[in-house]
Amino acid sequence: MSSFDKNEATNPLDEDAPGQPISVPDSGDTGESGKLKMIVQLVKKCLGVKDIAAMRLSLPASLLEPIPNLEYWHYLDRPDLFAAINDSDDPFERMLATLRFTFSKDLKFVKGKVCKPYNSVLGEHFRSHWDVIPVTYPSDPNAPPIQHLYITPPAPEPVQSSSYFFSSGAASTPNVTHPSLSENASVKSGKSGFSGLSFMSRGYSTTGRTTPSTSPELGETNPEAGASSLSLANDRASGAADLLEADGPADKPRVRIAYLTEQVSHHPPVSAYHAVCPSRHLELMGIDQISAKVSGTTLRVMPGSFNKGIFVRITGGAGAGEQYHITHPVASVNGLLRGSFYVAVGDSTIITCTGGADGQKLRAIIEYKEESWLGKAHFALEGVIHTYDPEESVHEEWTRVKHVPKERVLAVFDGSWRGRVRWKRVDAPDSEYATLIDVSTLAVIPKAVRPLEKQLPNESRKLWENVTTRLVKKEYSDATKHKLAIEQKQRDDAAERKRKGVPFVPRYFENDISTGIPKLTEEGRKALEEELAEKPEYQLEETPTSRTPSSGAD
Repeated sequence: MSSFDKNEATNPLDEDAPGQPISVPDSGDTGESGKLKMIVQLVKKCLGVKDIAAMRLSLPASLLEPIPNLEYWHYLDRPDLFAAINDSDDPFERMLATLRFTFSKDLKFVKGKVCKPYNSVLGEHFRSHWDVIPVTYPSDPNAPPIQHLYITPPAPEPVQSSSYFFSSGAASTPNVTHPSLSENASVKSGKSGFSGLSFMSRGYSTTGRTTPSTSPELGETNPEAGASSLSLANDRASGAADLLEADGPADKPRVRIAYLTEQVSHHPPVSAYHAVCPSRHLELMGIDQISAKVSGTTLRVMPGSFNKGIFVRITGGAGAGEQYHITHPVASVNGLLRGSFYVAVGDSTIITCTGGADGQKLRAIIEYKEESWLGKAHFALEGVIHTYDPEESVHEEWTRVKHVPKERVLAVFDGSWRGRVRWKRVDAPDSEYATLIDVSTLAVIPKAVRPLEKQLPNESRKLWENVTTRLVKKEYSDATKHKLAIEQKQRDDAAERKRKGVPFVPRYFENDISTGIPKLTEEGRKALEEELAEKPEYQLEETPTSRTPSSGAD
């Protein structure tokens, strides 16, 4: 029995926790102006609220995007970069690969729009997988990785300043040949006036085994596929972009990554997730919980108390035993009252490597530059990779670049989290700046999801099917009715559990999430194994050893 079950009265995950309900009446105007008016009403009601995420919030269906919350959040927008973390024998290069994954994990906020998915209900779960060709690295160690899936032409080179890059609309476009575009690269979509992601406009995935009944003709209602006139989330919105799929190495097998997530608490909203890539000895896990507050015309979003960050574990190969802890920065959604939403990032992300071989370890600090409320946002950052002694704790106080002693620094980097990031070793003579990653050339890689007939009743797409189909058809009144029915059933189920004195028990994850690293139950491991066993459309890379996903325990 977990510590949460021993004393239900002090259980911090109390599904019946009281909370002031916040709701916005449906104006009946489903156009952008009507939506904007409802958003303004919502913002006014949330002013002064300490934590919006912990409150009961009910929105008209017309304000929601047709995608479940558990499907929307997964940090695997670029699984090909995740799959390459353990490819090198060099610990420094594994840290570089982890940095590239970190910059790509939320690509949807660079390429897509700010949106509100469905609120997850208690016990809801979602699973999916990706079959990808991992990025490969050229012979030059300073060159960026070569992407083989879903790439776009490079953005204009930013204007360089003395300390880091600033994006500039006035920058000229050089004649640049992207290293990952082969002569045989194929155009996967036409031109899009916003994000260049219209390859997803017919559904959430490109495979034939996905759910056609929940994703017909989504077009720009798909939050991973475009941007509305209420969004200024994409600097490239002024020009059309082609989406390309570069041909990978001939007959190269793909790598499968399976993903599972479950809503383990409703008040506060908390979900647990676990992803595995057995053929590359990689696991990804964590707890999702946010805290949000309206301040002026900005919505500030921070990790909640159970959200300790993302954990990447290497279970074999060159980096066996290593674990990378990636903390979350503070984000803000700006322009609420103007209806011109865009995401800014502040504070720092810290990546700490533990475990593995004895000796000094590596740590990286990504410091996001605060945006001025005047002028154009630049989305700038700078950072360092440095060594630390795992037997000491002084490094825990180093949360900014300036905190790190110079003798500890191995490399520096700077740029834009929505564009190009460059890096340079400082411990090597004649080292020059090189591209670490150019996010502007990447696009979200779609996931594969089992069809509805193979899903359980509380699996996200199955659960929200009636809401999704009506939103897609713009039948907002009916969508709201089905949404309210789902929410009422959740309240009824909670009341019945309370009457019987039976606590809610997650199906796929253990109750105790206090460490921030969720532990899979036997059913959770079985669900991931089933996802890994789904019939592939491509030849898959063989797993070196037959191994089930770990429970997530230390």
